[in-house]
Amino acid sequence: MKLRAYIDYRRRREALSYWRSVSDREVDFIVGDHTAIEVKASKRVIADDLRGLSALAEEKIIRNLIVVSEDPIASQKGGIRCLPWRRFLDELWADKLF
Repeated sequence: MKLRAYIDYRRRREALSYWRSVSDREVDFIVGDHTAIEVKASKRVIADDLRGLSALAEEKIIRNLIVVSEDPIASQKGGIRCLPWRRFLDELWADKLF
């Protein structure tokens, strides 16, 4: 809901969709053609949480890969940014994500 509200409020002309591979890997949100966002309810991001984004990264069509979770510590795992949900929302509304 926050992503949809942000896109509408900022009047960005970008699609909000999801991605699924033929092998059933998924990414929760694709914003335009530049950002992929996976949302996890876990307290710690583990390798299994990155499978969908990693599969999408192999396609080399999306440059900005983000996992949002309840993990309190922001980190970088490969080319994937892992953000606590509050920081994600702060950066989103400060126009710092894309």
